[in-house]
Amino acid sequence: MSTYILTGKYSLDAMNAMSAARTDQANDLIKKFGGEIQSMYALLGEKDLLFIVNFPDTQNAMKASIAVSKMTGISFSTTEAIPVEQFDKIMTEV
Repeated sequence: MSTYILTGKYSLDAMNAMSAARTDQANDLIKKFGGEIQSMYALLGEKDLLFIVNFPDTQNAMKASIAVSKMTGISFSTTEAIPVEQFDKIMTEV
């Protein structure tokens, strides 16, 4: 499993449809694609949401990100996160 950071920005339509039920539906979609949600945050600033999720691979992370975007109207950006210890090890080979 790899860790992915999903950041989201609400559209006006997405804001009007906010609900705990929709959050549950988004969680279910993430799980459908093998995701294990580590944490979810509402933000102030440039982005409105931050999810930290483990996925088995990039393809499932992409599927979940797009599926949740389509369902909610929230524009998500998804990025793989590598632990610093792993990054440092990779960089010794450069």
